[in-house]
Amino acid sequence: MGLAILILLALIFLFVLTVLAKTIRIVPQARAGIVERFGKYRTTLNPGLNVVVPFIDKVRYVIDMREQVVSFPPQPVITEDNLVVSIDTVIYFQVTDPVAATYEIANYIQAIEQLTMTTLRNIVGGMDLEETLTSRDEINTRLRGVLDEATGKWGVRVNRVELKGIDPPPSIKDSMEKQMRADRDKRALILTAEGQRQSAILTAEGQKQSAILTAEGDRESQILRAQADRESQILRAQGEGQAIQTVFQAIHDGRPDQSLLAYQYLQMMPRIAEGDANKVWIVPSEIGKALEGLGSTMNNLQGIPTETDGPAKRVDMGPTEPSVPAEPGRSAAGDAVQEAIREAQRAANPRRPAGGAAEGAGEDPPA
Repeated sequence: MGLAILILLALIFLFVLTVLAKTIRIVPQARAGIVERFGKYRTTLNPGLNVVVPFIDKVRYVIDMREQVVSFPPQPVITEDNLVVSIDTVIYFQVTDPVAATYEIANYIQAIEQLTMTTLRNIVGGMDLEETLTSRDEINTRLRGVLDEATGKWGVRVNRVELKGIDPPPSIKDSMEKQMRADRDKRALILTAEGQRQSAILTAEGQKQSAILTAEGDRESQILRAQADRESQILRAQGEGQAIQTVFQAIHDGRPDQSLLAYQYLQMMPRIAEGDANKVWIVPSEIGKALEGLGSTMNNLQGIPTETDGPAKRVDMGPTEPSVPAEPGRSAAGDAVQEAIREAQRAANPRRPAGGAAEGAGEDPPA
């Protein structure tokens, strides 16, 4: 009897525990519970402690109200230029109405995936490959607009759509790499050509400036050299002019006559006789007549008077007949020439005494 009572009490305790478990339901934060009574929607449980009628009400679904991320596998899509590309997408969505998400569609995630693929094929089908690769933002915006409009009645809001990857076929990738490489080579060649052109221009400008400076330097050098030559010639001409003027003035101050010119002519004859090669020198006997003819010829020269009037400025020449020492290089022919010169002078001026002939004509300088 006592054992039966214990078993009954145990069964009652288990029933109470089961009723309590069916009555009290705890819903986590950011979730919503869908309660059905006899298979029909009754209410939505909020996060926290909730009480339901046991064995009558049933929590059918617990919906996650947080934003969720779903990545769909790559799908083949044909572009406008008939190229097949593989595109995988990422969808960011959030359940806003748990009742609609439960009863309006059986599996909203699968529905979003299929809608994303069909919409993506429709958008990319109107673009070529290059436009598809460079228009991600446009594709994302258009895809999000279509999905948000379609999933609104499902109680789902699509917050963002991203194209995670667009992979063209391997042959197209190889062609794109070649095109990119050719484009980069083209730009490199253009930059190299521009650099060479700038270098050539700068080099030509430098050579031009160098040539200009060199020409200017040569011109200035030639100008300075010409000025120096001109001044040198002017100074040389002035010096020669002053020397000629001094000699001419000295000659006019001395007032020379024909005897002096004949003497200067005869003075060169001993120098002709000098030298080691002149071993023998014969003085002709007609030298007096020759000198007379020379004197008569010079009488007709203009500017040289035959006789001068008035006193002439004379230079003290020392003794009338100085003794000339014998020089090592003088020969016997030279002495004979000197003696012939004296006889010719005495014959040319017979009116003057023999001792005064040397004074009028000057004396023979020592050889």
